[in-house]
Formats: sequence, structure tokens, C-alpha cells
Amino acid sequence: MPELKTRLKEYRAAQNMKQGDLAELVGVRRETIIRLEKGQYNPSLKLAMDIAKVFGATVEEIFSFEEDQ
Repeated sequence: MPELKTRLKEYRAAQNMKQGDLAELVGVRRETIIRLEKGQYNPSLKLAMDIAKVFGATVEEIFSFEEDQ
């Protein structure tokens, strides 16, 4: 099964943005951002697009799926 890979923490750190700040901007709880960064949660398409918009990036630049080896 493909595994979600995310560069969310990297993008957030580059903006000196706290998890809570990002959560507020996209309308989710901080815990959701934590789980996203740990790869424990697959975002909805809307959430992925909202996050990408915050960083001026594409969804594919932040999130990707990798096949298990």
C-alpha cells in the first residue's frame, strides 16, 4: 500500500510558522497538523489544497505517495 510522504514540516519551518498557526489558517486543530507531519493522517483534497495555498506551492510539492518496496 502506498505511504504518504509530506514536506509539510519543512515548508512550515521555512516560514517560521508554528503548527497552531498553520492549523488556524486552514481551519483544523493543531493535532491534525501534528498527525499530518508524522504521516499518520491522509488529508482531504480540500485540506491539501488549502495547505498548499498557504505556502504558495502545489499539492504535489508538499504531499506525495511512495510505493512500499
